[in-house]
Formats: sequence, structure tokens, C-alpha cells
Amino acid sequence: MSFSISGKTAIVTGAASGIGLAIGKQFADAGANVMFADMHEAQLVDELGEQADESNIRYFAGDLRERLTIANLLSATIDAFDDIDILVNGARQVVATDALDPQDETLDQLLNQSLLPTVRLSQQVAKRMIKQGEEREDDGPLGSIINLSSIAARRTHPELMAYSVASAALDQATRSLAVALAPHRIRVNSIAFGSVMSASMQVTLKENRSFRHDIEAHTPLGRVASPTELTETAQYLASDASGFMTGQVLTLDGGRTLLDPVSAPMH
Repeated sequence: MSFSISGKTAIVTGAASGIGLAIGKQFADAGANVMFADMHEAQLVDELGEQADESNIRYFAGDLRERLTIANLLSATIDAFDDIDILVNGARQVVATDALDPQDETLDQLLNQSLLPTVRLSQQVAKRMIKQGEEREDDGPLGSIINLSSIAARRTHPELMAYSVASAALDQATRSLAVALAPHRIRVNSIAFGSVMSASMQVTLKENRSFRHDIEAHTPLGRVASPTELTETAQYLASDASGFMTGQVLTLDGGRTLLDPVSAPMH
């Protein structure tokens, strides 16, 4: 099997910065058509302004919590590239929680920000993939959906309760969608990462420099990985090389979940 995704079309959400941006650029460099989607239009312009509207790169700005925005994203992608073969749900948010405050609405916020848009977008993209399959004569794979999750689903901290719950829910959504979409030849997998320099980690480490030492000390490989180190795993899941893999939550954390939880509220 080949790791090639050349000629395929991918939507990558959360693609204005950090890991989502790195995955989108990796896919584009590998020859895929990529729609970079994010709610922060200015960041998309800064990162992609000179490349947008090239043969294989476009961007879309909108709030995916709105159902109409999801429909518009699909329409924009189809108008630009005709088909959709890959979806990377990379939009995510890390927010501290007061686990003892019944007025704290962080859990609602993160479920609405991370989980529900991921499920709804996956459903709409899957419907499009199924329609594409009906128009083809071959019986090969129709598509790959990749969710970005976190080791917070298994290694939590009181201040990250809502993020941990949302991550665990996303892992279960990955498994449920995988079973539901398998008969349609659509695979759904997830990458649960930790000790990777996401955009949210970068912000947190600027405010709490001591967290980095704590993370590195509790990561067997002894460092924080760059976003680009996750992109190869995403390409593997997007390609035919992982053609018999679905419903899996792959851990990419430098071995961190092999040790006891760290003290810092940061994954």
C-alpha cells in the first residue's frame, strides 16, 4: 500500500495555526488539494494569503458551530475541487475548568466547540463521500476521517476536567462513527496526542514557563514534539496504507501516558 494522498481532496479544520496548519501544509506538499478551514480569517490570510487560490490550496473562514457554516464549507470545497476524500477535524480548544463551580460553563463550551461540530461535519462529509461512491464504478475505499484528540481523555487534571470529558467523548464518537460508516467504505480514526507543541500549548507555556520542564521530565523521550511530527501520522491515516484500520485512537505522546500524570494542567 502507498502513503500517497496525491490528487485527493482534504478539508482540515483548525487550520489557521498549530497542528491543523501543519497537517494542511503537509497534505498540500504531498500533492493533495486542501481546504484550510478556521474561524480566524486574519490568521488564514497571514498564513496562506500568497498561496491561496493556487492549484491545490484554498481557505474558508467560518464558525463551524453554525450548521449553515458547515454546509457552506462543503459547498466551497466541492466548488473548488469537486470531491472530498479526507476530513481532518483539527478544531479544538483548551480551557481551564473550575470542577467545583456549578456555574462553570466550560463543559458546555468545549462540547459545543470541539465535539458537536466534529460530529456534524463528519456526518455531512460522509454523506458526500457516499454520494461520490454511488457515482463511481470501483469498490475501493471512499474516504478517511481523522479526529485530533488528546491524552487528556485518559490522563487528566482537575483544571482540565471539561477538556478531558470532551476528549473522551470525541474518542467514543470516533469509534461509533467508524462502525456506522464502515459498510460505506469510510474509515474513521483519531490521533490522541500529548507533549506536542500545539497552538494552545504555545500560549500556555509563554504564560507558565515552568510547565515545559514538568512536561519534558514526564515524557520518556524527554522533549516536546513539533507540530510537524504529528503530520506523518495524519498522512498515514489519510492514505491507503491504513486501509484496514478504522475506529482506532492512536497515541502520539513520546511515551508520556506510560508514566504517572504530570502535575501541570497542560497536555
